[in-house]
Parts: sequence; C-alpha cells; structure tokens
Amino acid sequence: MNYRVLGKTGFNVSEVSLGTWQVGGRWGEPFNEQTAEAIIHSAIDAGVNFIDTADVYSDGLSEAAVAKVVKSRSEEVFIATKCGRQIQPHVSEGYTPESITRYVEGSLRNMNLDTLDLIQLHCPPTQVYTRPEIFETFDRLKEQGKIRNLGVSVELVDEALMAMRFPNVTTVQVIFNMFRLKPIEQLFPAAQKNNVGLIVRVPLASGLLSGKMSHQTTFNSQDHRAFNRNGEAFDKGETFSGVDFDLGLEAVEELKKLFPGEEPLAAWALRWVLMFPEVSTVIPGASRPEQVTSNLAAAALPALTQEQMEGVRTIYDRYIKPTVHQQW
Repeated sequence: MNYRVLGKTGFNVSEVSLGTWQVGGRWGEPFNEQTAEAIIHSAIDAGVNFIDTADVYSDGLSEAAVAKVVKSRSEEVFIATKCGRQIQPHVSEGYTPESITRYVEGSLRNMNLDTLDLIQLHCPPTQVYTRPEIFETFDRLKEQGKIRNLGVSVELVDEALMAMRFPNVTTVQVIFNMFRLKPIEQLFPAAQKNNVGLIVRVPLASGLLSGKMSHQTTFNSQDHRAFNRNGEAFDKGETFSGVDFDLGLEAVEELKKLFPGEEPLAAWALRWVLMFPEVSTVIPGASRPEQVTSNLAAAALPALTQEQMEGVRTIYDRYIKPTVHQQW
C-alpha cells in the first residue's frame, strides 16, 4: 500500500481507502453486521488506514461497525464521518450551530469515541457555504476536543472553492472519475494551493466503470441506480455520475478498447484516479471482502501511459462532456 498526506490534517493515509455507503451488504438488502465487519477487517489487513462513513449510512449502523472494528485493531486507522443529511427538509435553514453540535455529539456516542478524526459537512445546500457561523461552530467543537479536523463533501466544484475560503476546512470530498473530469480544471490547483486534502468518491461511477454492466442489467428497487437516475431522491450526480446509463455503456465499450487485457476496467479506472498527485485518497465502496481485494489491487498496476491518459480524455470529450460537464 502507498500512502499520501491528507492536506492540512497531516494524516498519512492509504491512497486506496474504504467508503462504507453499502458496507453492510448489497443495495436494497438489510444491514449485515458480520459482512460489514469482514469487509472492514479485510481492508485494514491490506494496509487501509482511512475509512469514510456517515451518520445516515444504514441509520448509524455503518458508523458503529467501523468504530467497533477499528477499536479492536492495533493499527492506527483514521475514521472520517459526515453530518447534515439528517436535516429534513434538507435546506440551509436547518443548519444551525445547535443542530451541527447535536449531530457531532450523536456520532461520538454512536461510535463510542471522545474525538472524531475528521467530520465532514455532508453535501449541504450551496447557501451553507456562505454562512461563517456554521464553519465557526467547528472551531468551537475542536476547542472542546470533540473533533480534530473539518472537511466538506460537495456536489459542485464551486461549492468546494467556496468552502476553501474558510481556513479550518482541511479536506474536500468530491466525485471524480473517468466520467467526471471537471474537478481537474479549478479544484485540483486550488486544493494544492490551499493544502486541502482531496478525497475521491464514486470513482467507478456507481459501477458503470466496472465494465460489467449491460443494457440488460437490472437493479433492486431500493438501489439508487434504480430510483435516482434523474435525481428523484438526492443529487443526480451521485448516480452514475449523472451520466445517462445507455450513453455511459457506449463510452465504457470505448474504454475497454483502450485498456485490453486481463485486468478489469474497474482496476484501471481506480489507477487512473491515482495518476493525479492532487488526490490524497480514493474511497471505493465494497459489499463483500472480495471487492476490497480487487479495489486495492488497482494501486499495484503500472502507471497509465500518456496515450491512455489522452484516450480517456478523448472518450470523455466525445461521449460525456457535452451533457454533464457544466452541471457539477
């Protein structure tokens, strides 16, 4: 495993880490604690020392499972969690110093911790990034010893740029993959300039970049890939990176030609993310331990050639950019 510095946190984190949105099992299935613990243990066994969760993942069961496993291990493992999505309706007015404090304290209780390594605002409405009192709340929480660092998880590049105006923001979590290239233009240089760590989520575009899907692929009715293709439940960009499924499949066929051989497209898609030194860590999810192993194998692949990097850009420009580039 290779490690990279996570911005101003100073944490030296595994470049391929673990996201736990579906860590308790496949989409639409009940949370399975044994499965969750097996996945987390397998990640730590392989050198992962950064795990991302959230208070709303499986109604707090993900947070609890992550903390339980981490506390049972001797290795130093950093836990990042998120808050804010419990606010309903999810509007800026719901974000107050009191509500934020309540959610942070709730995560501490749920994980039986005294301090959170990293707390992230969980894709709040854009207006929240114009409210200094919300960001100042985290300074108070740090003074009280309840958090070590503040980060933000964003939908829009503009939101990330707004967040970085606050000096206590140490990390930005953002969607970045072969179908989402916009962060390269402004976010990457700004993060480097401000020493902000970049956490990359949805690196496989909700599985599109696994190369295993087809027009016949179906999804469980409770799977966001079945019910959120047009943003019915949350931001459209979280599902297939906002790319039309059929169009995405066409682009994937072109990518397969660019990356022939035995290694799956998913591995090359993760290795592509790691080609950018501005990225601190990428956090693919896993619904079983075997997926952790395959995700981590991507880090051992050779660097992409200039031809391959240019090829990805060409495919993006042809198939993806016209419809999604300016949306996020």
